[in-house]
Amino acid sequence: MNARKKVAFYTLGCKLNFSETSTIARSFTDEGFDRVDFSEQADIYVINTCSVTENADKRFKTIVKQAQKTNPKAFVAAVGCYAQLKPQELADVDGVDLVLGATEKFKITDYLNDLSKNDFGEVHSCEIEDADFYVGSYSIGDRTRAFLKVQDGCDYKCTYCTIPLARGISRSDALENVLKNAKEIAEQDIKEIVLTGVNIGDYGKGEFGNKKHEHTFFELVKALDEVAGIERLRISSIEPNLLKNETIDFVSNSNTFVPHFHIPLQSGSNDILKKMKRRYNRELYVDRVSRIKEVLPHACIGVDVIVGFPGETNAHFLETYHFLNELDISYLHVFTYSERDNTEAVDMDGVVPMNVRHKRSKMLRGLSAKKRRAFYESQLGTTRTVLFESENKEGYIHGFTENYVKVKTPWNPDLVNTLHDIELTNIDDDGLVRFEFVNEFAL
Repeated sequence: MNARKKVAFYTLGCKLNFSETSTIARSFTDEGFDRVDFSEQADIYVINTCSVTENADKRFKTIVKQAQKTNPKAFVAAVGCYAQLKPQELADVDGVDLVLGATEKFKITDYLNDLSKNDFGEVHSCEIEDADFYVGSYSIGDRTRAFLKVQDGCDYKCTYCTIPLARGISRSDALENVLKNAKEIAEQDIKEIVLTGVNIGDYGKGEFGNKKHEHTFFELVKALDEVAGIERLRISSIEPNLLKNETIDFVSNSNTFVPHFHIPLQSGSNDILKKMKRRYNRELYVDRVSRIKEVLPHACIGVDVIVGFPGETNAHFLETYHFLNELDISYLHVFTYSERDNTEAVDMDGVVPMNVRHKRSKMLRGLSAKKRRAFYESQLGTTRTVLFESENKEGYIHGFTENYVKVKTPWNPDLVNTLHDIELTNIDDDGLVRFEFVNEFAL
């Protein structure tokens, strides 16, 4: 390989993908490549794909065109979930040279001895059963926070989801390795770590996917809480049936774990939850939210919800809407159901027309805005700690409090990646919160 070739990355999808892109990028750096922004001229463009929604599939072609426009001679490689599920479909996209499945993506540099354009996309795929090993990952250098991967794959059989087909069985990183990665992140002066995975509450299944539980998620949380140099730890999405009281109670007394939980619901109707093969009912969900608010009244709680699942009648949807409206939550991530090949749901009766799906999605997005506003208003007058981001957005610097209130103040580069105690004062026209420094900050 020629030295000082340039490589650029584009990541679609979740926090887990961002952590894996960073790890793949470091392997290029180790091989003598310079990393550049995706908008710049590069010799290789690597696209980390997602296949959770139809839109992510379509965006892939647009991103390939963008890379080709910047450099028509560049080598284009695709990795990630879509690359595992439909490798030939990606390989057939004009301009794609290499497609790597789940077992090959971390070995991408092994495939780059010849960077000349291919007439046809070359596929190195695998049967997903072969994805039975674990590769630890974390993102670094992209933001003021790092995404630390602790788990991969999923053993759940939700009827709408392709992730088990794309990522394989549930398997976890060894506790010692997670702690080693966390220490490496802390040494980079990154203030916040977000724990990520496909199903992180399932953490503990052996490194090679066996069913022997080496450690529990709670043991992981306790061990990470003791790593020196980390200011904040945030738990990303965790299934309600796997979020135990012991974890909630520990977070309530922790100095580093922040009062922010993201808990997938998907539907507020027990009938639909059953059709989705979710492992809880709405009553358990209420119990989890109640427990959090009991010990952490100021906690931020985010919710995933899917609209338009097959068989979802108007009555089912309204059941979900009213359920969420009455629940003490802070915001929603709303997903419009889209048919995915090789899932049970794709063959179910009661297909919801697309215009109805979009109408329901719009209603829930409106509810989310209302919930977020109410949560922000409940925090006015309180003192919180903010971590400032690194981007100048139209003359403002943004940041998040420990309980995920987004704040803004006029741009000041000295604030980047710093923590400050602030008093939340008022909500601006754009919905973000203004504040005053509790301890006078030297501007």
